[in-house]
Amino acid sequence: MTTLLEMKQRLKIFYSRYDIYLIPALKFLLGLFVFMMINGQIGFMKKVSSPAVSLLLALLCSLLPMNLMAVLGGILICVHAFALSLETFAVIAGILFIIYAVYFRIAPKHGYVLVLTPVAFLLKIPYAMPLVLGLIEGPVCAVPLACGTLCYYLMHYIKNNEKMLSSSEADQMSARLVYLVENVLNNKNMILTILVFAVTLVVVYMIRRMRIDYAWYVAICAGAVLNVVLYLIGGLVMGVSVSIGLVILGTVGGVLLALVVEFFVLSVDYSRTEYTQFEDDEYYYYVKAVPKMSVALSEKKVKKINSRSKSGKKRR
Repeated sequence: MTTLLEMKQRLKIFYSRYDIYLIPALKFLLGLFVFMMINGQIGFMKKVSSPAVSLLLALLCSLLPMNLMAVLGGILICVHAFALSLETFAVIAGILFIIYAVYFRIAPKHGYVLVLTPVAFLLKIPYAMPLVLGLIEGPVCAVPLACGTLCYYLMHYIKNNEKMLSSSEADQMSARLVYLVENVLNNKNMILTILVFAVTLVVVYMIRRMRIDYAWYVAICAGAVLNVVLYLIGGLVMGVSVSIGLVILGTVGGVLLALVVEFFVLSVDYSRTEYTQFEDDEYYYYVKAVPKMSVALSEKKVKKINSRSKSGKKRR
């Protein structure tokens, strides 16, 4: 444990010294991964699906706010949708416009949630998002989390229905437009996922704020169990086929990631909890103090021995 605490302390010191370089570098890597992910999933327009375009967009995002990455990602999705058909572009652009209007109205400071959610789905760890966000953020993050989930399912639907959406038959355009809207907005898997994530996030947040020992650990465990139970019940109620085995495995991965976040963000020692009280002219104050786990970094001292000076003294 001491080794882990030393590593945590050194990472904090390193970050505080070089954050001016680390933040743009991390934004660049995230942007590069996001744009390459979009091009890899729905890269229908070959002119913008090259790695060079992803590289240039990532360089631009590294110097600008995170919300720009979300906007550019949406524009890139619209460009690829336009390569399929005009009605596909119209529907996708309209849905993305509503998504960004809701996001920028309610939670404009949480752009990283909107960007990371589709990435988490692609990496098969989406269940970590509500657990982690419930620990470090609040219920407002349910909005960008839902928006990011909708963006992922949009790309997933476009990818799996490429032939139907790219059909150029004029008599089927209106029917295809209605079919596209109904299948995107009435996707029961997507609706179930959004509801489960929102409830799990709020419950984790509420338990995390309770005045009990090990509140963060209780919140993680409760959120994990709730996630599995809600998927099971929701699947039965909504008639959705849910692979409970995959949900359980994904939730376990989410729990492990949430524990890593807890270690770097909180990491307190409940065994040394102290209770104290004091008063002023109007109130009595009862305080519970829980110290953070910390360790003093060992300093290495190098002692230099000058052999010449010693030999000179002997000669004298």
